[in-house]
Amino acid sequence: MSDFGISEMLDMQRKLQEKYKDRWEGISPEVGKNKLLWMIGEVGEVIDIVKKYGPESCKKDHKEREHLIEEMADVLMFYNDVLLCYDISPEELKESYTSKFKKNMDRW
Repeated sequence: MSDFGISEMLDMQRKLQEKYKDRWEGISPEVGKNKLLWMIGEVGEVIDIVKKYGPESCKKDHKEREHLIEEMADVLMFYNDVLLCYDISPEELKESYTSKFKKNMDRW
């Protein structure tokens, strides 16, 4: 099984945005805030699942786990919309993530 990376997710998200361009609000810096708010709503749904079923139930292979993973996919879809709104490339994200990782590794 291969890794599922940011570039692949962004490509898929671009296709979704193109398909629903007449129905959805689109991708631009002006709507980036809305995409972040939608993403926070999806994070809330993830939290609700864990609270309702418990962390152990979500870890096992049950319908609760499937629901959790589906909601996590929704979070990632809005996350990728935000990247598209602000034209953040996978390379920029990798550079920033790597830099932040190094800072955190040296923090304590």
